[in-house]
Amino acid sequence: MSGADICVGAIAGSFGVRGEVRLKSFCAEPAAIADYGPLTTEGGRSFVVTLTRPVANGLGARLSGVSTKEEADALKGTRLYVGRDRLPALGDDEFYHSDLIGLEVRDTGGALLGRVSAVHNYGADDILEVQGTGESRLLPFTRAVVPTVDLAAGRIVVDPPEDSA
Repeated sequence: MSGADICVGAIAGSFGVRGEVRLKSFCAEPAAIADYGPLTTEGGRSFVVTLTRPVANGLGARLSGVSTKEEADALKGTRLYVGRDRLPALGDDEFYHSDLIGLEVRDTGGALLGRVSAVHNYGADDILEVQGTGESRLLPFTRAVVPTVDLAAGRIVVDPPEDSA
């Protein structure tokens, strides 16, 4: 795994008794996870993913080299990565979460609020977690709250809602 790798999914557990896994895809189009070629783990293991069916909260999949329920169970929680160069180019105002993490966050008046420590998505819009001095705050990642993302300068400008302090 290199610094240019992007996490595109995670193994949520086994599915069935023949080595299938329940796969959680982090791709905008969940089934696209199988289109990027072999996916790698943090430990360097590589898998070819073959999707089998939709399942509750994810996708059923077969991974190359995994043929038993026990092997699939052992992979639970494993994150899967792909080289950034194999991902599609993004349009304007689209960002990979990994591009946002670590960016400096300032309010519209220029005051430093902290840095993006995580990007969460609980089913609606993305939420930025901004870690300031001794505190963290959650901000919706919407145009109204985040009018400027400047990757080249390494910063985000936010106009936080009144009640987000």
